[in-house]
Amino acid sequence: MYAQQQTAKKDSIINQPNARRHRVTDNRELLQDSLVTDSLAKLNKKNISKIASPVNAELPALADTTKILPQAKIFIPNSTRALWLATIIPGGGQIYNRKYWKLPIIYGGFVGCAYALAFNNKYFKDYSQAYLDIMDSDPKTDSYLNFLAPNFDVTAKEDWLKKVLKQKKDSYRRYRDLSIFSFIGVYLISIIDAYVDAELSNFDISPDLGLRVEPAVINDRHGQGNSLGLQCSIKF
Repeated sequence: MYAQQQTAKKDSIINQPNARRHRVTDNRELLQDSLVTDSLAKLNKKNISKIASPVNAELPALADTTKILPQAKIFIPNSTRALWLATIIPGGGQIYNRKYWKLPIIYGGFVGCAYALAFNNKYFKDYSQAYLDIMDSDPKTDSYLNFLAPNFDVTAKEDWLKKVLKQKKDSYRRYRDLSIFSFIGVYLISIIDAYVDAELSNFDISPDLGLRVEPAVINDRHGQGNSLGLQCSIKF
């Protein structure tokens, strides 16, 4: 019995260093695991920061560009100013409204009316003078011969010639007056166009603008019953 106790003590004394060694190795393994997990956590943080840094760097840049870029100004003309410019200078309202493509149309109209006015006025004066010459009794005033053939018998057809010269004179006078009115009309149209264009420059036209025609039942309020018809609706 005593011998067994002695051997048990010896075994316990011998096993105590081994138990301490196992504890030390277990603590070292736990410490190494904790160090590995810490290093992996730090590495993951670095990788996440590297991935997120370009995105975060681009966001302020985009914000800065939105702040730096100036907003485009929309030109809205003043209708009163366009009216006065078109009144003082023909085509000035179109220039102010920045509708330069209308200038050839306006100035082309002025040039055409001016040419028609000069052409009709010239022939009106010529036929007027020829009619005056044939109506007087002075043989020296014979400008009407410029409109006749060289061997034309004036005496035999004098009455007919007076009638023709009078008709020509009246026709070219009417054409001259129409040319004047056309010139004034082009001038007024340029003024109206400049004013209306400036007034409707900020008019919003909806893309849903449309016309719809569909059958409908019309209710008769006089008690004669309902009737069929067509319904027209404008969407804007």
